[in-house]
Amino acid sequence: MTTAPVAHRPPQPYSYARRALVEPDWRRFPGWSAVTEAEWTDVQWQRAHCVKDPAQLRAVLGDRVADSFYDDLERDRREFATMSMLVPPHMVNTMVPTVEASGAGSWTEAFHADPVRRYMIPVHSDRRSDWPSHPLATRDSLHEHDMWAVEGLTHRYPTKVLAELLPTCPQYCGHCTRMDLVGTSTPTVEKLKFTAKPVDRLAAMLDHLRATPGVRDVVVSGGDVANMPWPRLESFLMELLTVESIRDVRLATKALIGLPQHWLEPRLLDGLARVCDVAKSRGVQLALHTHTNHANQVTPLVAKASRAVLDAGLRDVRNQGVLLDGVNTTAHDLLDLSFALLDDAGVTPYYFYMCDMIPNAEHWRVSVAQAQSLQHEIMGYLPGFATPRIVCDVPFVGKRWVHQVHSYDTERGVSYWTKNYLTALEEGDDALARPYPYYDPIHTLPEEGRRWWSANQS
Repeated sequence: MTTAPVAHRPPQPYSYARRALVEPDWRRFPGWSAVTEAEWTDVQWQRAHCVKDPAQLRAVLGDRVADSFYDDLERDRREFATMSMLVPPHMVNTMVPTVEASGAGSWTEAFHADPVRRYMIPVHSDRRSDWPSHPLATRDSLHEHDMWAVEGLTHRYPTKVLAELLPTCPQYCGHCTRMDLVGTSTPTVEKLKFTAKPVDRLAAMLDHLRATPGVRDVVVSGGDVANMPWPRLESFLMELLTVESIRDVRLATKALIGLPQHWLEPRLLDGLARVCDVAKSRGVQLALHTHTNHANQVTPLVAKASRAVLDAGLRDVRNQGVLLDGVNTTAHDLLDLSFALLDDAGVTPYYFYMCDMIPNAEHWRVSVAQAQSLQHEIMGYLPGFATPRIVCDVPFVGKRWVHQVHSYDTERGVSYWTKNYLTALEEGDDALARPYPYYDPIHTLPEEGRRWWSANQS
């Protein structure tokens, strides 16, 4: 019996190929040319050498980047920045792995175009001159503070809470949704401050959870839990695990990506194993959620740290990225990142959020229509359990898959969403019956829509 030859298949829109992870050589930067591997892998060295201002960045990059870039950065810090500058060396090292690979003609061009630089070190020329902010953008766009059950404990969903243990991170992202609380104040944003002492705040959170048996799921965040000394974090987690109703605990940390050395500390891993043992004995699922937005950030050190925390006993490590224009808003970007996480780091691609409606973020945001298109384009390549959902975090509603939109005025860029539960701010059935609006970036609208917003902005 003979079989007919298989017809030639046209190339797929995306071609999978497993790519080896690479740790870029930090010594290519003049300021780190003498840094040893022992120093580089030491978490204290990393923390002590974070880049906090343009002068420190210049000391690292030397004369490879033109003065005009630093002027651009200084102007942004004065006029637009909602987050102070704090970038660990490991994070800087994922920017421009090689100039040749970037396709740029110079270091200045390559650094300016780099996707990681675009959200970790924003400059004035990145921002839009027509609509730097949406007219309806707000500092706390998700109203998390309005939903605090006690200070720092956001009770937004019926069975889930967010515990903001502290207001600092090892690194500050320009698009941070908690820009009104996290980090130090900038010339444009006076940060909110916690009023209670940390020990009292954490005790109040635990007391509230013990008194609220309807809550089964706690996201332990901040800020970033990597900035809390491990003994204090372990103590809080052990207390949390005594709350009978709690079945899921998720630790939120970008440091797995930006400061993997932290999650490789032997004493921390020993402590994490103790917490995992207790969680397992009590039937609680303990996972870690991280935040990476581009495949260049997934390096061998990141993979080593992820495997280490999994070996300590965590149920899972998951990634929650953010769609950011100029960083990851093509299907190839999202698939390259998802496969790098899944294949080599053992991290499950979980969510990609649309960037929230915070001030000065319009150059990052995309429309609901573009997010829907991206969701369609990435389907079918990854395993179902590891195909990330693209979600819109709608104010007063919560996370909604982008195809769950109820109705959509594409001319004015207003999508409407419905909900199936009440937050702490609402009463009665009216909240479940009416639609809630979300707004596309105005520059993505057709001309008639842009004219409408120009005429009607408040």
